[in-house]
Amino acid sequence: MFERLRAGLKKTREKLSAGLNTVLSIGRKLDDELLDELEELLYTADLGGTGTEIIDLARERYKRRELKSSDEVYDFLKREVARRLGERSELQLADRPPTVILVVGVNGSGKTTSIAKLARHFVAQGRQVVIGACDTFRAAAVEQLGIWADRVSATLVRGRPESDPASVAFDAAETAVKQSADILLIDTAGRLHTQETLMRELEKINRVLGRRIAGAPHEVLMVLDATTGQNALVQADRFKAAVRVTGLFLAKLDGSAKGGAVVGIRDKVGVPVKFVGVGEQAEDLEVFDPEAFARSMFEE
Repeated sequence: MFERLRAGLKKTREKLSAGLNTVLSIGRKLDDELLDELEELLYTADLGGTGTEIIDLARERYKRRELKSSDEVYDFLKREVARRLGERSELQLADRPPTVILVVGVNGSGKTTSIAKLARHFVAQGRQVVIGACDTFRAAAVEQLGIWADRVSATLVRGRPESDPASVAFDAAETAVKQSADILLIDTAGRLHTQETLMRELEKINRVLGRRIAGAPHEVLMVLDATTGQNALVQADRFKAAVRVTGLFLAKLDGSAKGGAVVGIRDKVGVPVKFVGVGEQAEDLEVFDPEAFARSMFEE
């Protein structure tokens, strides 16, 4: 599993390692100039403001003589990135099945494929999965979910085109209960005209699910596109304002040199990363391990 994560971070690691090898060259003296170069490097690796904060902390320790050489800076960076990624956060399962997982994110973020990966992940664990296709205004997304559901042996519940998304969510909840399913995954619209519209629709889906299944939704996962880097923060803020997000799913990690953005996103949004997508196939999903992620970012 570590190897797949390491492979997914290949582009990010190559970009970061090349810069670190230059800045932290053997025998180079640790000084303000070196720290300025490191700050620029972390910024271009898409750590954004979090990268600046990390280097500010390095400057403080340098002035107090707690960091004395460029060799010590490398270990400091790895430790600080791991610390800001937080502890490993497990998925919260319902006391009684089904566990309802609401999946949100903008269209194009990889949301549909990420739902398929989650479904396959649970099916591989021997769990029965139902998917509710509640993005009713995107027929292509519903069709794609249907194809994925067949491939991973999950049940898909869909409604008529442009029907009320909350009614589809209710039907999906009914199906999950009747089939004694373990997991109910709910897809939601990714592009609505205003924040207020988004909030109203998600709140309605939440109410409907909660009336049929106690405590639902038990998790709200937000899918973010790793290739957008720091722009993913804008997406995160938008959906966090509309719904109680409990975890992040970082998609398309394998296609990006901007994997460092997850450090800033985790740090600024305050929501744990729970899954990462590391390829195009249904099995290309990893449960997020902060320590392994930090190690994979820096390891040559």
